[in-house]
Amino acid sequence: MNTKETKYLKAKERVEALRGFYIHLTVYVIVNLGLFFINMITSPETLWFIWPLMGWGIAIALHAVRVFVGSPGSSWEEKKIAELMQEE
Repeated sequence: MNTKETKYLKAKERVEALRGFYIHLTVYVIVNLGLFFINMITSPETLWFIWPLMGWGIAIALHAVRVFVGSPGSSWEEKKIAELMQEE
């Protein structure tokens, strides 16, 4: 593979990671809005919708960290791939 193909594959992988995160975030917002409205209609005195909101929020935060901070193809992975390619 030449450098152009490698750059394309890395960009494609990055776009797929971003797309996955935004889909996850969209589903999170829609579902939790639904839970909020259900909670307000059925039992407004008890705010139970907060528990799934917080639990799933932790997962969203971890997903965001993985995509935006520790993205696929991080530097140690790239170094290891380059090292293994040199050996072959």
